[in-house]
Amino acid sequence: MSVKVLYFGSLREKLGRANDDCVPAANARVIDIWSQLNPTLPLPEHTLCAINQDYVKTDAVIRDEDELAFFPPVTGG
Repeated sequence: MSVKVLYFGSLREKLGRANDDCVPAANARVIDIWSQLNPTLPLPEHTLCAINQDYVKTDAVIRDEDELAFFPPVTGG
């Protein structure tokens, strides 16, 4: 199983990278992927997550060849 992981905005800056390739365990959830790739950094509060460009919650299950994206919260004015 292979998953492409993308980081945007301040998350990309904080992590020092724009993407990762990941081989998660079967039935891995979004939060599991974050923890696997960033073991020393908890997922920041209010981070938006998307699988294949559809917003999901952190308990959504990842499937083979999904694209998982993490976005920092966006504010407007």
